[in-house]
Amino acid sequence: MHTKTLSQLSAMLHSRQVSATELAQHYLARISASNLNAFLHVDPALTLEQASVADARLANGDTTALTGIPIAHKDIFVTRNWRSTAGSRMLENYVSPFDAQVVDLLKQAGMVTLGKLNCDEFAMGSSNENSYFGPVKNPWDNSAVPGGSSGGSAAAIAARLAPAATATDTGGSIRQPASFCGVTGIKPTYGSVSRYGMIAFASSLDQGGPIAQTAEDCGLLLNAMTGFDAKDSTSLERQSENFNRDLNKSLQGLRIGVPKEFFSEGLASDVEQAVRAALAEYEKLGAKLIDISLPKTELSIPVYYVIAPAEASSNLSRFDGVRYGHRAADYKDLNDMYRKSRSEGFGAEVKRRILVGAYVLSHGYYDAYYLQAQKIRRLIAQDFAAAFQQCDVIMGPVAPTVAWDLGAKADDPVANYLADIFTLSTSLAGLPGMSIPCGFGQGEKNARRPVGLQLIGNYFDEARLLNIAHQYQLATDWHTRAPE
Repeated sequence: MHTKTLSQLSAMLHSRQVSATELAQHYLARISASNLNAFLHVDPALTLEQASVADARLANGDTTALTGIPIAHKDIFVTRNWRSTAGSRMLENYVSPFDAQVVDLLKQAGMVTLGKLNCDEFAMGSSNENSYFGPVKNPWDNSAVPGGSSGGSAAAIAARLAPAATATDTGGSIRQPASFCGVTGIKPTYGSVSRYGMIAFASSLDQGGPIAQTAEDCGLLLNAMTGFDAKDSTSLERQSENFNRDLNKSLQGLRIGVPKEFFSEGLASDVEQAVRAALAEYEKLGAKLIDISLPKTELSIPVYYVIAPAEASSNLSRFDGVRYGHRAADYKDLNDMYRKSRSEGFGAEVKRRILVGAYVLSHGYYDAYYLQAQKIRRLIAQDFAAAFQQCDVIMGPVAPTVAWDLGAKADDPVANYLADIFTLSTSLAGLPGMSIPCGFGQGEKNARRPVGLQLIGNYFDEARLLNIAHQYQLATDWHTRAPE
């Protein structure tokens, strides 16, 4: 059953070939036997209680396409009755009194929660090695990182520990782990998915989205996840839509923009070869390749690593040891409690970003750094606007290399930051983007490490992106391959 897509599982549930309880038990058994460290909190009693409710809905005909299907949530979304840690010691034992809006919407659709997924602490990282609870292993090669910060989500889908998972993308944290683990993930247009109940990293960048086996699966999940939420000030008021409405459209005449900056020095030859082969496949499907330029691409790294830490330093100031979260056991006065609680509760990468963020927002540096970064952010968005005058979709690699070894970049944070070069600009512009499997690396080690193709669309063009991805997946089988 774990090899089935969401639409196949839905058909099985609705035809009573399998019950929601049986399906949940099947996945719980797989999770129990796994050694990937992808899950942080599993509670079979809670899962089976939700499955029983789903079975009752199926019996009564009160269903959606997702009723009874299991899902796991990235531990950045708060969940009632489940621990919500954000991968941090600061929230090690925190249990939220409410569900995030995304969790609530998927629960209303009848989905059954399998548990909470490991992630980089407060979603800060590109390898899932920054979690207080230890790194997640890549299912294709246990010596490799799964990508981050949604590494637990991507690894769980790749290993078939869950058929669907929620994730978040601040600078590439859906697309990069999806690429490294050989699965499909989409970051929708900023503001499409509510951030209410999503533990904040960088408020003007954070965006929730799904990771699953196929583009069709991601569309089914987006149908339930999106929608206006009055509780989120950044939520967009838009009518609901069926994101899978265009899945069967021909790609004849599709204009694919290929940015020269995405194929410059630093891109590994095996990644380039896999991406070029995918582009050639699109030409067979009737698309036309157009050379374009996104000249501010290289500036996306300094811009992101000014804006995101600045917002993080503000958002994480709420974790002070007073109201909730970790509090130091031994302190002399209030200031000492603040200092020790935050020193003990936060990991090294989170502290690094808080310090950088506080610096660029400080008196005398705000204009020099933060304000300048915001101006360049606007120029990056204008680059995309100009590009979409020439093409319908932009394609290229997700990351410069396949997944690297666990620990290989642990002492070099800048090397981790550089791995985001192809994903950051999309997030800074607030555009939708996705990753689909398109091959593997080369050589004895990299031959078992996946490569992802990145698709970037114009604002609110998710349905077209999913159609483009779906047509490729009909013509290839990369998305069906699973690690042993």
